[in-house]
Amino acid sequence: MTSRALALLALPALVAAAPAASPDLAKIQAHLAAVRSMTATFTQTDRNGKTLTGTLSLKRPGKIRFQYEKGVPILVVADGNSLWFLDYSVKQKQRWPIGGSPLGVLLDPSKDISRYARMVPTADPAILSVEANDPKHPEYGRITLIFEKNASAPAGLMLRGWVALDAQNNRTTIRLSGQKFNVPISDGTFRFNDPTPTAPRK
Repeated sequence: MTSRALALLALPALVAAAPAASPDLAKIQAHLAAVRSMTATFTQTDRNGKTLTGTLSLKRPGKIRFQYEKGVPILVVADGNSLWFLDYSVKQKQRWPIGGSPLGVLLDPSKDISRYARMVPTADPAILSVEANDPKHPEYGRITLIFEKNASAPAGLMLRGWVALDAQNNRTTIRLSGQKFNVPISDGTFRFNDPTPTAPRK
């Protein structure tokens, strides 16, 4: 898999030592539990400064879609059963079970994030930063999620984005804007065209 794909997929289902759930970590857990769906615009910047944009659609449990801007032949989507990374330029796809993917915590709000993450101090009391990584699976890399305190957002928190480091220390930054929570999203949003060629029938 490309480093860009690993960075995008390195979401908060990664594991880090956390001796006890802090009040701030409990707030983040409450936010995740309160979000049934979300749409947002994302901006992705890699270590070379290359920037791509797209739209994110999330519907719990089990569904998410990263739709890149026109001209980018990549799609990341979870359809409720599996997580797919699709590259239409080379007609390839990769699949992971949702429960075992790094996206698991984001897609399943019933998970206890105190087992997966730890708080990182910030200079701004309005900003909460949580870091996650799995020492048993270094190929998942490391992710730092950034939340902003916002009374109008679910549980008083707004997910602003994240910074991911893959196993080769390639950094990818995701920034979110235009977040809308608990809006209707059709299940058809999470369907996709299979990029792999089909064998001719005999």
